[in-house]
Amino acid sequence: MTWSVRFLPEADKDLDNLSRTQQAVVRKAIDKVKQNPLPQSEGGYGKPLGHKRGLNLTNLLKIKILKEGIRIVYKLIRTETQMQVIVVGIRKDEEAYEIANDRRKHHNL
Repeated sequence: MTWSVRFLPEADKDLDNLSRTQQAVVRKAIDKVKQNPLPQSEGGYGKPLGHKRGLNLTNLLKIKILKEGIRIVYKLIRTETQMQVIVVGIRKDEEAYEIANDRRKHHNL
């Protein structure tokens, strides 16, 4: 089953701020993961975040695009079989996770 994907408005802007090549790589990664975005413990592609450097990212998952240094943080909305993209960002220390934490609070996720 393919899950639908919804971007937070801020995550949509994150994606727009990437180069065309990076955008294509991100879209390809999301298309792959949306086939089975469940956590790896449930047989899916998602890597749970939990607590990261004092940030509570429990129930959020990540996609790492190592070659591009991009992190995608998302949340599953299981009642609707939807994955919601919270942040798309270039890896700079833990910046993507800090942004995810702020957006999670702002959007009550």
